[in-house]
Amino acid sequence: EVQLVESGGGLVQAGGSLRLSCAASGFTFSDYAIGWFRQAPGKEREGIACISSIDSIPYSSEKGRFAVSSDNAKNTVYLQMNSLKSEDTAVYYCAADDFKSRFCDYGSDHEYEYWGQGTQVTVSS
Repeated sequence: EVQLVESGGGLVQAGGSLRLSCAASGFTFSDYAIGWFRQAPGKEREGIACISSIDSIPYSSEKGRFAVSSDNAKNTVYLQMNSLKSEDTAVYYCAADDFKSRFCDYGSDHEYEYWGQGTQVTVSS
């Protein structure tokens, strides 16, 4: 059974940091790109970062604030979020894309086959 389980969300003050984790199981982790997405109330889901299956190359829309990394030995991908703002409040999801490449695309959520259940991040101002 394929599973993606996010953790690490919570309530944090503006300017603070959180590290989200995405633990994967049930598939060959090294064959998949992993993306991070978020959805705020009343807004569409947006992609924010991904890490490629080959060479684990990170891509992020929030360079300087958000960094994605992976630990292949643990089948886990992380999203380190710094300098959090109230507008970062959302449910954060990780997802897996069967795409063997040094590239990944967090702008195309429809390409991701497997999704986690999400973890809530709330940033208080």
